[in-house]
Amino acid sequence: MPRCPWAEVSDLDRLYHDQEWGVPIRGDDHLAFEMLTLEGAQAGLSWSTVLAKREGYRRCFAGFDPAKVARFTDKRVEKLLADPAIIRHRGKIESTVGNARAVLDLQDAEGSLCDYLWSFVDGRPIQNRLKSIAEAPEHTPISTAMSKELKRRGFRFLGPTTCYAFMQAAGMVNDHLVSCPRHKVVKGLS
Repeated sequence: MPRCPWAEVSDLDRLYHDQEWGVPIRGDDHLAFEMLTLEGAQAGLSWSTVLAKREGYRRCFAGFDPAKVARFTDKRVEKLLADPAIIRHRGKIESTVGNARAVLDLQDAEGSLCDYLWSFVDGRPIQNRLKSIAEAPEHTPISTAMSKELKRRGFRFLGPTTCYAFMQAAGMVNDHLVSCPRHKVVKGLS
């Protein structure tokens, strides 16, 4: 299958591309929190590195249950800094705990993290028709607005580029190349 070129790095990348990337995440705040966290963890690293540690993240961050992660103490953060199953970067770990608290606050105010995030695209995925990976933007006015609003609500490690990567992963934008069979599949899931 002629996949998007970034997905040809490893079996894990291919599996993620073929089953998850671009599939709309709706009604699952835990998965949305997971993807926001993983995209933030990627900053400065390859996606392959993050995917290889995904199960470690799930174990270390209580299955991405924001209510549980929000209760993590400084002692728990120190323990996570020593765990090779995740990326041991203090800022990224502390931001995950803080972002869990921000998710809870957002849910109290808006009802749903997913619904709130999807409001940036009026609830409908943007269907791009990319012929090459070079055509994919690093960020857009929408991802910039999302980043600004999330930061205003207390989120960290979610700049415009990270928010755009989240939008791609969460199916808010279809950036599969038109030559990739997943483009049509994902478009049909909208």
